[in-house]
Amino acid sequence: MRGARWAGALALAGAISVSVAGPAQAQEYRYWSFWDGAAGKWAYATQGPATLRPADGAVAGFRFTVSAESSAVDRPRAAADFGKLCSGTPEKSGTKRVGVVVDFGSAADAPDGERPPAERTACARVPEDASAAEALAAVVKPLRYDAQGMLCGVAGYPEAGCAEQVSGAGAAEPKASGRPSAAADGDGGPSAGLIGGGAVVVVLGAAAVWQARRRRG
Repeated sequence: MRGARWAGALALAGAISVSVAGPAQAQEYRYWSFWDGAAGKWAYATQGPATLRPADGAVAGFRFTVSAESSAVDRPRAAADFGKLCSGTPEKSGTKRVGVVVDFGSAADAPDGERPPAERTACARVPEDASAAEALAAVVKPLRYDAQGMLCGVAGYPEAGCAEQVSGAGAAEPKASGRPSAAADGDGGPSAGLIGGGAVVVVLGAAAVWQARRRRG
Protein backbone atom coordinates (compact mmCIF):
# COMPACT_ATOMS: atom_id res chain seq x y z
CA MET A 1 0.00 0.00 0.00
CA ARG A 2 2.83 2.39 0.81
CA GLY A 3 4.41 1.75 -2.58
CA ALA A 4 1.13 2.45 -4.34
CA ARG A 5 0.65 5.74 -2.52
CA TRP A 6 4.25 6.79 -3.25
CA ALA A 7 3.92 5.94 -6.95
CA GLY A 8 0.68 7.92 -7.03
CA ALA A 9 2.35 10.92 -5.48
CA LEU A 10 5.12 10.76 -8.04
CA ALA A 11 2.61 10.67 -10.87
CA LEU A 12 1.35 14.04 -9.68
CA ALA A 13 4.83 15.61 -9.61
CA GLY A 14 5.11 18.68 -11.76
CA ALA A 15 1.33 18.96 -11.99
CA ILE A 16 0.41 19.89 -8.43
CA SER A 17 2.28 22.12 -6.00
CA VAL A 18 1.49 21.20 -2.42
CA SER A 19 2.20 23.30 0.64
CA VAL A 20 3.89 21.59 3.57
CA ALA A 21 3.59 22.65 7.18
CA GLY A 22 4.78 21.24 10.46
CA PRO A 23 7.56 18.69 11.10
CA ALA A 24 8.02 17.74 7.41
CA GLN A 25 9.77 21.06 6.81
CA ALA A 26 12.70 19.91 8.98
CA GLN A 27 13.32 16.74 6.98
CA GLU A 28 16.03 17.05 4.34
CA TYR A 29 16.48 14.83 1.31
CA ARG A 30 19.36 14.25 -1.08
CA TYR A 31 18.06 14.17 -4.66
CA TRP A 32 18.21 15.54 -8.22
CA SER A 33 16.23 18.76 -8.68
CA PHE A 34 15.00 20.10 -12.02
CA TRP A 35 15.21 23.68 -13.34
CA ASP A 36 13.83 25.60 -16.30
CA GLY A 37 16.28 28.07 -17.81
CA ALA A 38 13.76 30.02 -19.86
CA ALA A 39 14.78 33.61 -20.68
CA GLY A 40 18.29 32.90 -19.44
CA LYS A 41 17.30 32.66 -15.76
CA TRP A 42 16.91 29.57 -13.63
CA ALA A 43 13.43 28.98 -12.29
CA TYR A 44 12.25 26.07 -10.19
CA ALA A 45 10.44 23.90 -12.75
CA THR A 46 6.65 23.76 -12.49
CA GLN A 47 6.52 20.50 -14.45
CA GLY A 48 8.54 17.32 -14.29
CA PRO A 49 11.11 16.75 -17.07
CA ALA A 50 9.02 13.95 -18.59
CA THR A 51 6.13 16.34 -19.24
CA LEU A 52 7.98 19.59 -19.92
CA ARG A 53 8.61 19.88 -23.67
CA PRO A 54 11.02 22.78 -24.11
CA ALA A 55 11.08 24.80 -27.31
CA ASP A 56 14.13 25.28 -29.47
CA GLY A 57 16.38 27.66 -27.58
CA ALA A 58 15.43 26.48 -24.09
CA VAL A 59 17.79 25.35 -21.32
CA ALA A 60 17.14 22.50 -18.87
CA GLY A 61 19.08 22.28 -15.60
CA PHE A 62 19.62 19.39 -13.20
CA ARG A 63 21.19 19.96 -9.76
CA PHE A 64 22.06 17.34 -7.15
CA THR A 65 21.24 18.84 -3.79
CA VAL A 66 20.18 18.42 -0.19
CA SER A 67 17.14 20.41 0.85
CA ALA A 68 14.04 20.39 3.02
CA GLU A 69 12.02 23.07 1.22
CA SER A 70 11.57 24.01 -2.42
CA SER A 71 12.34 27.64 -1.64
CA ALA A 72 15.81 26.68 -0.40
CA VAL A 73 16.91 24.41 -3.25
CA ASP A 74 20.25 25.36 -4.80
CA ARG A 75 20.18 26.39 -8.46
CA PRO A 76 22.60 25.04 -11.07
CA ARG A 77 25.75 27.15 -10.84
CA ALA A 78 26.32 27.48 -14.60
CA ALA A 79 24.38 30.19 -16.39
CA ALA A 80 21.26 29.27 -18.34
CA ASP A 81 22.92 30.66 -21.46
CA PHE A 82 21.55 28.97 -24.57
CA GLY A 83 23.75 31.04 -26.87
CA LYS A 84 26.87 29.73 -25.17
CA LEU A 85 25.69 26.15 -24.74
CA CYS A 86 24.53 25.69 -28.33
CA SER A 87 26.77 28.12 -30.22
CA GLY A 88 28.20 25.27 -32.31
CA THR A 89 24.88 23.55 -33.03
CA PRO A 90 23.00 25.06 -35.98
CA GLU A 91 19.26 24.78 -36.50
CA LYS A 92 18.04 21.71 -38.37
CA SER A 93 14.59 21.02 -39.77
CA GLY A 94 12.53 18.54 -37.76
CA THR A 95 14.63 18.94 -34.62
CA LYS A 96 15.16 21.38 -31.80
CA ARG A 97 18.16 22.35 -29.67
CA VAL A 98 18.01 22.32 -25.88
CA GLY A 99 20.88 23.47 -23.69
CA VAL A 100 21.52 21.03 -20.83
CA VAL A 101 23.32 21.83 -17.57
CA VAL A 102 24.11 19.06 -15.09
CA ASP A 103 25.42 20.30 -11.74
CA PHE A 104 26.52 17.43 -9.48
CA GLY A 105 26.33 19.64 -6.40
CA SER A 106 28.79 20.44 -3.66
CA ALA A 107 31.04 18.17 -1.62
CA ALA A 108 28.86 18.97 1.40
CA ASP A 109 25.84 17.45 -0.37
CA ALA A 110 27.68 14.31 -1.56
CA PRO A 111 26.90 10.89 -0.04
CA ASP A 112 29.56 9.54 2.31
CA GLY A 113 32.65 8.39 0.44
CA GLU A 114 31.73 10.05 -2.85
CA ARG A 115 32.99 13.17 -4.59
CA PRO A 116 30.80 15.10 -7.03
CA PRO A 117 32.06 15.04 -10.64
CA ALA A 118 32.76 18.21 -12.55
CA GLU A 119 29.77 20.03 -13.97
CA ARG A 120 28.63 19.02 -17.45
CA THR A 121 27.05 21.18 -20.09
CA ALA A 122 25.90 20.22 -23.56
CA CYS A 123 23.57 21.04 -26.41
CA ALA A 124 21.03 18.32 -27.12
CA ARG A 125 19.59 18.02 -30.62
CA VAL A 126 16.32 16.13 -30.23
CA PRO A 127 12.99 15.67 -32.07
CA GLU A 128 10.68 18.68 -31.98
CA ASP A 129 8.29 17.01 -29.52
CA ALA A 130 10.98 15.68 -27.16
CA SER A 131 10.76 16.24 -23.41
CA ALA A 132 13.44 17.68 -21.14
CA ALA A 133 14.08 14.13 -19.89
CA GLU A 134 14.81 13.01 -23.43
CA ALA A 135 17.16 15.95 -23.93
CA LEU A 136 19.10 14.85 -20.83
CA ALA A 137 19.24 11.25 -22.05
CA ALA A 138 20.58 12.40 -25.41
CA VAL A 139 23.71 14.01 -23.97
CA VAL A 140 24.50 12.37 -20.61
CA LYS A 141 24.80 8.64 -19.88
CA PRO A 142 24.22 6.45 -18.02
CA LEU A 143 21.06 7.47 -16.20
CA ARG A 144 19.82 5.40 -13.26
CA TYR A 145 16.16 5.23 -12.26
CA ASP A 146 14.27 3.48 -9.50
CA ALA A 147 11.21 1.27 -9.93
CA GLN A 148 8.88 4.28 -9.73
CA GLY A 149 10.72 6.16 -12.49
CA MET A 150 12.59 8.64 -10.29
CA LEU A 151 15.97 9.80 -11.57
CA CYS A 152 18.48 8.50 -9.02
CA GLY A 153 21.87 8.81 -10.72
CA VAL A 154 23.45 10.73 -13.59
CA ALA A 155 26.71 9.55 -15.16
CA GLY A 156 27.23 7.17 -12.24
CA TYR A 157 26.61 9.76 -9.52
CA PRO A 158 25.67 8.96 -6.89
CA GLU A 159 26.68 5.33 -7.08
CA ALA A 160 23.65 4.07 -5.14
CA GLY A 161 20.55 5.19 -3.32
CA CYS A 162 17.67 7.39 -4.33
CA ALA A 163 16.18 10.41 -2.57
CA GLU A 164 17.26 9.39 0.93
CA GLN A 165 16.24 11.38 3.95
CA VAL A 166 19.46 12.75 5.43
CA SER A 167 18.20 14.67 8.46
CA GLY A 168 15.14 15.07 10.62
CA ALA A 169 13.07 12.51 12.49
CA GLY A 170 13.30 9.03 11.04
CA ALA A 171 16.32 9.70 8.84
CA ALA A 172 17.49 6.53 7.15
CA GLU A 173 20.76 5.31 5.69
CA PRO A 174 21.07 5.16 1.87
CA LYS A 175 19.91 1.94 0.27
CA ALA A 176 22.00 0.37 -2.46
CA SER A 177 18.88 -0.80 -4.28
CA GLY A 178 18.19 2.71 -5.55
CA ARG A 179 14.69 2.66 -4.05
CA PRO A 180 13.55 5.52 -1.78
CA SER A 181 13.92 4.76 1.92
CA ALA A 182 10.77 4.47 4.03
CA ALA A 183 10.80 7.84 5.72
CA ALA A 184 8.70 11.00 5.65
CA ASP A 185 4.95 11.16 5.09
CA GLY A 186 4.72 7.37 5.50
CA ASP A 187 5.33 6.94 1.78
CA GLY A 188 9.09 6.46 1.64
CA GLY A 189 10.36 9.56 -0.11
CA PRO A 190 10.63 13.36 -0.19
CA SER A 191 7.80 15.37 1.28
CA ALA A 192 4.95 16.70 -0.82
CA GLY A 193 6.45 20.17 -0.76
CA LEU A 194 9.53 18.94 -2.59
CA ILE A 195 7.55 16.81 -5.01
CA GLY A 196 5.30 19.74 -5.90
CA GLY A 197 6.59 21.93 -8.72
CA GLY A 198 8.80 19.21 -10.17
CA ALA A 199 11.57 19.51 -7.57
CA VAL A 200 12.23 15.80 -7.51
CA VAL A 201 13.10 14.65 -10.99
CA VAL A 202 10.36 12.20 -11.92
CA VAL A 203 10.38 10.70 -15.38
CA LEU A 204 7.52 8.22 -15.28
CA GLY A 205 7.48 6.39 -18.58
CA ALA A 206 10.39 8.36 -20.02
CA ALA A 207 12.57 5.31 -20.57
CA ALA A 208 9.85 3.54 -22.53
CA VAL A 209 9.12 6.66 -24.60
CA TRP A 210 12.80 7.11 -25.40
CA GLN A 211 13.18 3.48 -26.50
CA ALA A 212 10.08 3.78 -28.69
CA ARG A 213 11.50 6.87 -30.39
CA ARG A 214 14.78 5.09 -31.04
CA ARG A 215 12.96 2.17 -32.64
CA ARG A 216 10.93 4.49 -34.86
CA GLY A 217 14.15 6.36 -35.81
